Amino acid sequence: MIQAIIVDDEHSAIRSLKWEIENFCQDVSIVDSFTSPLEAISAINNIKPDCVFLDIEMPEMDGFQLLKQLDFRDFDLIITTAYDSYALQAFKESAIDYLLKPVDSDELIKSIEKVKTNKKRNTLGKELFNAIEQFSSRQSFDKIALPLAGKTIFILPEEIVYCKSDGNYTEVYFKDKKREILSKKLKDVEAILNNKLFCRVHNSYVVNISFIREFVRTDGLHLILEDKTNIPVSRSKKIDLQKMLRI
Repeated sequence: MIQAIIVDDEHSAIRSLKWEIENFCQDVSIVDSFTSPLEAISAINNIKPDCVFLDIEMPEMDGFQLLKQLDFRDFDLIITTAYDSYALQAFKESAIDYLLKPVDSDELIKSIEKVKTNKKRNTLGKELFNAIEQFSSRQSFDKIALPLAGKTIFILPEEIVYCKSDGNYTEVYFKDKKREILSKKLKDVEAILNNKLFCRVHNSYVVNISFIREFVRTDGLHLILEDKTNIPVSRSKKIDLQKMLRI
């Protein structure tokens, strides 16, 4: 029996994945699940699971930061994410798998089969962290792939000023004043962006912090960008923003 832990900041995503596993992967036992990355780190180190299902984009810390803080690393990692960038091929090349949300049962079964047949348990920890370094390097220097209707554009992260939610779509505003509309929710677009530059400041906004000119705390929290755009800041996102701005 494969002992597994699920880490995802969304309760609905955990419930959905548990249902898929219980109905299609009888060789897998979910020993615990966590929405808090910090609690997950402690549990993984103590429980020492065979497999971890891990979301990349989480508000407290992202999946890569979580992995780097682990003492116990000898497990099979399956990333569960909406981040469908070509860069995730780095994981496929390093004996690590990923599942796109919503998780497809056939893809889940294939991932579990890889865990069951993996013969490299003594070296998996090393491969895991090599893959993280490779991915981090690509993420830092490569352009971002943004899927539009009928095409994909490749841009540098610093060209994006901010992103605005429009239901199931996201408006992306660029430094050159252009705007593009992506058929993805803001959370999915946020996962594609470089965490070092971008901050989710509101349920409807992700902002490139390098374009922030003022952080106004009167008359409601809001930002004024270099181009004079006014962006609201929710109180729940205030602390995260201050940490990124180091104020």
